Order: sequence, then structure tokens, then C-alpha cells
Amino acid sequence: MSTSKDLVIGVDSSTTACKAIAWDKHGKIIAQGRATFDLISPSPNWYEQSANDWWKAFCASIQDVVAQVGAQRIAALCITHQRESFVPVDENCRPIRNGILWLDDRSRLQIEQLDREIGSDKIQDLTGKGPSTKQSLPKLMWLQQHEPEVIQRTYKFMDVHAYLVYHLTGNWITSTPSADPMGLLDMRSGTWSTELMQQVGLNPEQFVEIAPPGTIIGEVTEAASQATHLVAGTPIVAGAGDGQSAGLGANITGPGRAYLNLGTAMVSGAHSDEYVASKAFRTLCSPIAGAFVPEEVLGGGTFTVSWFVDNFGPDMRGLSLPLSAEEVLEIAAAKLPPGSLGLMLVPYWNTVMPPYWDPAATGITIGWTGAHRREHFYRAILEGIAYEHRLTMEGVEKATGQPINEFILMGGGSRSTLWCQIVADINGKKVTRASTTEATNLGAGILAAYAAGWYGSVPEAANAMTSTERSFEPDGKTHAVYDRLFREVYCDIFPALQRSIDHLTRLTYDT
Repeated sequence: MSTSKDLVIGVDSSTTACKAIAWDKHGKIIAQGRATFDLISPSPNWYEQSANDWWKAFCASIQDVVAQVGAQRIAALCITHQRESFVPVDENCRPIRNGILWLDDRSRLQIEQLDREIGSDKIQDLTGKGPSTKQSLPKLMWLQQHEPEVIQRTYKFMDVHAYLVYHLTGNWITSTPSADPMGLLDMRSGTWSTELMQQVGLNPEQFVEIAPPGTIIGEVTEAASQATHLVAGTPIVAGAGDGQSAGLGANITGPGRAYLNLGTAMVSGAHSDEYVASKAFRTLCSPIAGAFVPEEVLGGGTFTVSWFVDNFGPDMRGLSLPLSAEEVLEIAAAKLPPGSLGLMLVPYWNTVMPPYWDPAATGITIGWTGAHRREHFYRAILEGIAYEHRLTMEGVEKATGQPINEFILMGGGSRSTLWCQIVADINGKKVTRASTTEATNLGAGILAAYAAGWYGSVPEAANAMTSTERSFEPDGKTHAVYDRLFREVYCDIFPALQRSIDHLTRLTYDT
């Protein structure tokens, strides 16, 4: 076996599992390992995890990779991760309570408090993001009000990247694009906003240092070497949150193209050299130091598809066919005309961030008749998510002045040929699959390759390590149908019902 350092490891610590992949200089997967962890829901719409499980799964996935390729071949390692999720820890990085996840919605009242006391417009301009239950900020305020002893005992609040990096290196540090989604960063300076922290009663000393992405922020310690089987001294590289990392793994390093990650959440983003803040989208720090990512996030991407299949298609799993329930529904849905026979869906199954920034938002379906079946609802979900994607990305184009001509798709949903074509037809733009569904992990691998000195810049590494596969061109007649449905119906639904939906949520949400 070769002992040259010809591989890097990307690690994606996501909402459901930790996956480690060894990448070569051409972006080819050489080995991979995966370990899952449990999701804890102590109350409806509350989601937590044991941070210890993050580390255990990390170690298990790394051990699998090292066993396949040998630790001596690893030139560097970089982590991407579920964003906004955080855990409070003591001086020895022992969790004080479970980590609170990005999809947790317990902090709706704190969103209203932030708007009253500081103003959502001011927060949007400062942090690039309107207040949202997805961010860490309102959840930290929730802890202040409901678990003040946790705040008092906390030495540091750690995003997932910071937590894993500490266990690897012993350093209290994270990356700019990992810290940024927490909603506490001054985007213009790239530093923690001590003013915002102090306004909400948080102590800036309880947050870790920040380093630019692609820089070496530590080395594997002897203790971490024993736990992971990596060689002590292996460089650890500052990574990025999973959304930004996916964009890098799709080679979105300049204008004209954007990525669309059809994963648990639907995430789409472009590249910008300048900082632009707008309610139409949220702005994050790019994996390319000094650049930015105007981004859309919809909490219910494949989450909504899975919800539907789990609740309305369990009987389909008993069919004696070599097909999954999703595949059966896709075959049936593909036979339907665009517009799902008048059934339309607004996919706010997990609230909405841009462009409405409404934590009380819920999903909507209109147009039901007795003619509709499961396949109509299934197709309406795919169409609704594509409509929502178009709504936000048109806002990105307008604010940045940069047209988007092509979307690079990745994530589990990109395997659906029907969904890829629907995205192309609704947007009226070319859609191309990334060559790997592991683009998020590849983004971390690209940063590791750059830090290892394989390439002179992050864009150069991305260009060398990424590729694309099949493209989908929009059908002119189908696009014309979808264009009218989008402009004349979809764009009006939520604004027309927002007041009633918000009131319903307030009347029924258990505070």
C-alpha cells in the first residue's frame, strides 16, 4: 500500500449521520465510512441530539475509512456539518445538555422578542439573516428564559464543527462559515457581533475563536489519534456549514450558476464577491474566504417527501415490486400533467425563512377535488418545492444583479429524474446533476486539498475535483404552463393567507 499522502478526508456530520470520505486529487471517492445517531424529540417540533454521539459517529466513520486506505495516506481532514445546531459545554468540552438542532422550533416567541427589542431589519443588515427559529440566537435566548442554569454553567457554546475540532485538536476554534449560520456574526467584519450578543444578554467570552475557511486550525492529538486511528499531527482544516460546502462541491465559485441541494432541507445558493443583505434571501460567508453566498433555505426538502411517503404510503412498501414507495409514486406522478390537476402546495412543513421570515408559517395545499389521489399530492410536493426555489432565487438575481443561467443539483432528491425536470421546467433554466451526490462532503475535501497544498486556490481545487453529469433542459410548453401557475397563483397564496395561518399557529401552538 502506498504511504504517500495522496488522499484527504472530508467529513459530513449531518442531521442523521456522520459520513467520512477519502478523496483523491481528482475528486474521486476512494473509501468511505458512515455511522448514524439518534434524533431526540422531547416535545412536538423540538429536536435535540447527544453531542457525544456526534463524536462517537465521527470516530466510527473515520476508523472505517482509515481501515480501508491507511492513516499514512491522509494529507489533511476537513469537516462540514449541520448548521445552526449547537451544544453548551463545560471547561473540558463535556456537554451540559443535549445539543439543540437547526430544525427545532421552540423559540418562536423569542423571534417576536428580537423583532420588538432590536428589529428584524437591523439584524438582517448586520448578520445577513432575519431572525429565524433555525438559528442559534433565539434558542440561546430560550435557554436564558427556560434553563438559566445552563447558561450560567456554560464555558463555550459550540457549533458542530467547533465541537468536533476541539475533540480532534484540543483547540477552541471554528471557521467563519461554520459560525456564521448561528446568527451572531457581523458579516462585514467577519467577527462575532459583541454588540448583538450584549443586547440580548449573551457573554462574548462564551464563544470560540474564528478562523478563515481553508486554513489549518490544529493537528490531531495523541488522544484523538487513538480514538480515530488517524496519525497524530494530521492537519485539521477550517471547514464550512453543509449548505456552503455543497456549493463548493458543485463548483459554484463565480457568477452565472447556482447550486440546488435537494436534501433533508432544500438549500440553494449562488456566489457573490460583495456582501448584499436582503429579506429575499439570507447571506452567508462563503467557503472561499472573503466571498459570500446569497442562499435560500427551506426546512422541508426531502423531509416533506419522506413525511408524505411515511404517512400516506406505508402500504406501498408491501408491494411485490423491486421498487421503493417513492419510485412507485414517481412513476405515477410522472404520468400527470404539469400542475397536478389543479392541486398546489406551499411547502412550509418546517416554517419559512426567506422571503417571509415567518416562524409561524405552516404548509398549505389548495385545489383539492375528488379526482385527486396520492400521486397528485406527491407531484404537488415536488412542484411546490420547485416553485419556492424559483421565488427566492429570483430575489437573489434581482439583488445581486447577476443572472443565474444554470442550477447544479445534488442531494438525494437529485436522483429523481422527474424532480430534476420539474425544477428545469418551473425555472425555465438548465439543470445539471453534479457527478456525485456527496457534493457537500466533497466541498470539505476541496478545502482540505487546498490546505494540503495540492492547489493554489480554493476555486482551482474545486475546478479540478468536481464534474457534472446529465443535464435537463426546460420544455418550452411546460414552462409556459408553470410560469402562469407560478406568477398568477403560487406567488399570491401565502401572502393572502399569512394572517390567518399565523393566527391559527398562535391559537394552537403550545408555548
